[in-house]
Amino acid sequence: MERNYSTSLTDRNKQELHLENGIICDADNVQQLLSNLPDNTPQIQRDLYNFLADWFNESPYITVHTSGSTGTPKEFTVRKEQMIQSAILTCSFLNLRKGDNALLCMPLQYIAGKMVVVRALVAGLTLILRTPSGHPLADVEVSLRFAAMIPLQVFNTLQVPEERERLCQTEIVIVGGGAINKELEDEIRQLPNEIYSTYGMTETLSHIALRKLNGPDASSAYTPFSSVKLCLSPEKTLVIQAPQVCDDTLVTNDLAEIHPDGTFTILGRKDNTINTGGIKVQIESIEETLRLIISVTFAITAIPHPGLGEAIVLLVEKTTDTDSLPDRIASLLPKYQQPKYIRQVDAIPLTGSGKTDRKACRQLAAKLI
Repeated sequence: MERNYSTSLTDRNKQELHLENGIICDADNVQQLLSNLPDNTPQIQRDLYNFLADWFNESPYITVHTSGSTGTPKEFTVRKEQMIQSAILTCSFLNLRKGDNALLCMPLQYIAGKMVVVRALVAGLTLILRTPSGHPLADVEVSLRFAAMIPLQVFNTLQVPEERERLCQTEIVIVGGGAINKELEDEIRQLPNEIYSTYGMTETLSHIALRKLNGPDASSAYTPFSSVKLCLSPEKTLVIQAPQVCDDTLVTNDLAEIHPDGTFTILGRKDNTINTGGIKVQIESIEETLRLIISVTFAITAIPHPGLGEAIVLLVEKTTDTDSLPDRIASLLPKYQQPKYIRQVDAIPLTGSGKTDRKACRQLAAKLI
């Protein structure tokens, strides 16, 4: 669905951000608001004003950071106009309207949080601020039209009846920043509102495709925005052309299948492939199966092995009993996918945005074994 947004909402000099407490922030007053913040101001509000100060300044560029989930975090600059175009694509697709309440509950250091703010500026949304946490709806009393969360936030919310009800009453929820496992997706499928999984990355300024997780139009495949063109590389990874939000053609590390209708399915990451004994296995596939029997946080990784090339390692938090795990795993996975080593750890390494830190997991496994 295409909607037009007025110049007052796409021209940064004319934009204004409406907050839940009635404060209106614009290019003229952002510095004053920032300088007048009391010492006990929540960090999320301070971060918001700092971002808006950068947003409203004369520079056409803004600095963004990758999460570092697949390597060293990177810093690069993007055009603010591209962020506006990304916001228009999402707001248009979801039919977000002026005055709708939108929840900001993710860190503003990363693109996902920044884009929630830009969508609010572009569509005239009222922003509801909450300090990023595992339970973003714990004290939200106002009705929400739109919220963006990571899978862990949705999972935690569904465990608390009052928070679950607030989630159900939120008209539109987008879930991104990590894979949604089958157990969580099955639970989401029962909810009455509109919930979407997003596909994208920092380089595409948040998502370039959505898939419905519930309702009659639920799908296992992502639908790209109409301006996005996709193909596969010789290695079967997804190649993205999204000229409105990204100047360069982007060759991803995501192994994918593109369907005849233009939708696509993500199979896993190329750099999450383990070559063990000459057989390539996908980390995501093993983890998806093991979630059926492991309820605590865990991760599959690998270490170099003289005979196998790479040996599969299961890192699991110490709160679970590992004695029976090998037998239970053997009943679920073929021999070549079974972990050669199982190690208990105090915590699974995570990136700043809450994703499994794959590089750190490999380093931890090598240290333990």
